[in-house]
Amino acid sequence: MEEVGIRLATPADAPVLEAFQVRLAAESEGLELDPETVRRGVEGVFECPARGQYRVAEQGGRIVGALLVTSEWSDWRAATVLWIHSVYVVPEARRQGVYRRLQAAVRDRVTASSDLAGIRMIIDKRNAASRRAAEALGYACEHYDTYEWLKPATTDSPSW
Repeated sequence: MEEVGIRLATPADAPVLEAFQVRLAAESEGLELDPETVRRGVEGVFECPARGQYRVAEQGGRIVGALLVTSEWSDWRAATVLWIHSVYVVPEARRQGVYRRLQAAVRDRVTASSDLAGIRMIIDKRNAASRRAAEALGYACEHYDTYEWLKPATTDSPSW
């Protein structure tokens, strides 16, 4: 197997990240996302770095995996907790350690910083493969349940 490198994504990677998100939603949750909305969403990360950072895994000059890292302030820990979102690995690169390498890059960042408290992620309850992968890497699903309320999807830009 050819070496897998991990790096921060750049705006030039946006078309690949957009395609990954559309595939991820279809494969993991049976959802058909609007590509234009996804394009705006991915571009929004690059336009405002406070929203998050994508990390990509490259193999042979090709992006074979990616994830999005966002942050949340924890007043209980007086530190930031990183959230892993939007994990996608192309089918032909799965079960080859690509996600393990992506996740390790985030974990290394947390371990090296006194300002970071840990990592959390949300995995769809129906996605057994992702749940097993997270548990194999030492993540536990025993502390919190995540509840959500989302307004119906629209083509409007999100705003506060």
